[in-house]
Amino acid sequence: MNIGQYHNLKVDRITNPGAFLTDGEQDVLLPTKYIPNGTQEGDNLDVFVYRDSEDRIICTTQKPYATVNQFAYLKVKDASNVGAFLDWGIDKDLLVPFREQKNKLQRGQWSLVYLFLDEKTDRIAATAKVAKYFDDEIYLEEGEEVDLLIANATDLGVNVVVNNRHKGLIFENDLFHDVLEGDRVKGYVKTVRPDGKIDISLRKIGLENLEIGAQQILDELKKSNGYLPLHDKSDPDEIQSLLQMSKKNFKRSVGILYKKKLVTIDTEGISLNSK
Repeated sequence: MNIGQYHNLKVDRITNPGAFLTDGEQDVLLPTKYIPNGTQEGDNLDVFVYRDSEDRIICTTQKPYATVNQFAYLKVKDASNVGAFLDWGIDKDLLVPFREQKNKLQRGQWSLVYLFLDEKTDRIAATAKVAKYFDDEIYLEEGEEVDLLIANATDLGVNVVVNNRHKGLIFENDLFHDVLEGDRVKGYVKTVRPDGKIDISLRKIGLENLEIGAQQILDELKKSNGYLPLHDKSDPDEIQSLLQMSKKNFKRSVGILYKKKLVTIDTEGISLNSK
């Protein structure tokens, strides 16, 4: 029974302390407060297995934000002479020992961490020294859909973890909508650079993206009485503010609409054709 992972276990018996679940070889306690209403002996439950503060192996039906061998972006609930304690979605806080902190973590701070099983204590812990856990061997193709963990904002954009393996960046001009630290979202590989850095987009790359942009402009035209005061000379920030897209994508998307005779273009803006 792996600590720090989910298991599907059968309810063997229900007692005052809680339900004892089994995988056929080992039993583990699910405290009463975590037992779903209506649970009976013989039922199967999906639970997360960990060690409690008294070092006992127990489980919970609460869902942590990450499991062992995963990255997470978490908030510091408290700090003591032992280390920093993070909120990771279950009642028992997650410890980042002092030796695993790059800089001393403070209460209220957010940090990108990697969860691991401490070999000495057999407890789940986290480290803020995440660089060594990123995989430098990258086998990703341009346009490939990937899973993202949103990390911290920088002057260039937003750092992300790609497929729980690689470090990536969403540049500011590719942030077509708001993202929150700690969110897990889908994205697309824009570029894999020779130095191993990965540029990420939140939209599909290529013609599919243009079709999305064209539809977005159509929708905005319909909401704006058939006219938008945007054109080739418009400021990129103005386009980004109104349509949440880059100027390059805007021009190409307008081109698609024009070829389909859906819009008329002049020096002042775009008009929706009455047809």
